[in-house]
Amino acid sequence: MPKKIATVGGGCFWCTEAIFQEVQGVEKVVSGYTGGNAPGKPTYREVCSGLTGHAEVIQITFDSDIISYEEILTIFVTTHDPTTLNKQGADVGTQYRSSIFYNNKQQKEIAVKVIETLQPYFENPIVTTLEELTIFYPAEEYHQDYYNQNKEQNYCNFVITPKLAKFRKMYADKLK
Repeated sequence: MPKKIATVGGGCFWCTEAIFQEVQGVEKVVSGYTGGNAPGKPTYREVCSGLTGHAEVIQITFDSDIISYEEILTIFVTTHDPTTLNKQGADVGTQYRSSIFYNNKQQKEIAVKVIETLQPYFENPIVTTLEELTIFYPAEEYHQDYYNQNKEQNYCNFVITPKLAKFRKMYADKLK
């Protein structure tokens, strides 16, 4: 079956969600949480506290006949700062860590390869964590499709819109 799942965290999930919604072959993007150790389904407030161990992530459903897992990860690594530990812009804490949550050994091997291939293009070491995906919890409904629903908000204007412009320029051939 060509339908596959990728789960990544690149800081605030609103940014990564907005990017991957525009990628050819991506069928669905869901903002959520994973990688934590607190019992039960975490809430946004709990994850933002940094005490649950969860990361803000997106889960991407994609058609592997159109785009590969390797291409998904390449776009991911090059559209956020994978060299800052537990930090993206003004967002600081383990919940904002750069992370790839793999589903199987093959995905882990591809993630290692992508990081090794892209490392020479970064001045500092890539610190993206590779973590086995356990349970993915969808975020609250108001976080889904956030950018498209809230383009006028300051965070969207000053953070997400410039990231999207950079992405669209770098990956014009991958746009829907």
